[in-house]
Amino acid sequence: METFNIPATPSLMKEFLRQMGGTAVIDGGLATELELHGADLNDPLWSAKCLLTSPHLIRSVHLDYLEAGADIIITASYQATIQGFEAKGFSKEQSENLLKKSVDIALEARRIYYERCSKSSSGGTGDGRILKNRPILVAASVGSYGAYLADGSEYSGCYGEAMTVNALKEFHRRRVQVLAEAGPDIIAFETVPNKIEAQAFAELLEEEHIKIPAWLTFNSKDGVNVVSGDSLLQCASIAESCKQVVAVGINCTPPRFIHDLILAIKKVTTKPIVIYPNSGERYDADRKEWVENTGVSDEDFVSYVNKWCEIGASLVGGCCRTTPNTIKAIYRALSDRSPAAPGQK
Repeated sequence: METFNIPATPSLMKEFLRQMGGTAVIDGGLATELELHGADLNDPLWSAKCLLTSPHLIRSVHLDYLEAGADIIITASYQATIQGFEAKGFSKEQSENLLKKSVDIALEARRIYYERCSKSSSGGTGDGRILKNRPILVAASVGSYGAYLADGSEYSGCYGEAMTVNALKEFHRRRVQVLAEAGPDIIAFETVPNKIEAQAFAELLEEEHIKIPAWLTFNSKDGVNVVSGDSLLQCASIAESCKQVVAVGINCTPPRFIHDLILAIKKVTTKPIVIYPNSGERYDADRKEWVENTGVSDEDFVSYVNKWCEIGASLVGGCCRTTPNTIKAIYRALSDRSPAAPGQK
């Protein structure tokens, strides 16, 4: 099996993208796929519940995305917090082990995928699976404080006037330490809904001397600001000024808004831009479900991809309600566009 030497330093993302030929594919939605595999996610822990009940399903979904062409897989820790696990009766040590387990599962999926690649001579299979030996990154997901609340507030960014940067740092501190120590390639701070949480993440990375590089992705519901109403330019500037942050972008946002958001981010950052929108469907926070038939088809979603890359996106994938079929279509769109990376014919 070929190995890929990508150092876990601030240069990680640029070196990774150099090896990938300039663009790379991120995986897609986790919860929807877990439910298709039979998981019951009706729980405040959401997809993190499967760390307790069915880790083999998480591994299967990671493998589905790798075989759809994803170059980056994101761990099932978005809604996994020490506080959330403790509320379920777990000890601090058990809670930390569950966080670590989310990274272990993704690392194991990557190892299994590479074994499958080594047994395949064609780069694929007759059933359409992509088996291509290439650099693959494991991103440890850190969801926002709003995700822990499990009340949809990561889609509003409204944490109340009493919430402070220091309180958010204390909420996330041990979780970030544990995930970093578990050995991912990158930490993905996702669905960041406001400026104070962006500031908290940036300060945590520096205060704790986190050695693993990170990306920060924000969400927007108007195509101009982040969901709290805070300025996207100010939020992206926080990410730009933090040396441990190696990419900045947007996730869990309707595809129709992405074009203008990329152009805005480009005004304040020189770092690679990461984009993984949702399907465009609307989330009903009261009913805790996605509203059917409010999104775009895979074909429409992918029709945006080349344009996003032309104007500045380097990493593209999907978030909620996107599937391995979405990711395979993105992979094909980017394969048609990108020159082959070294050794990736």
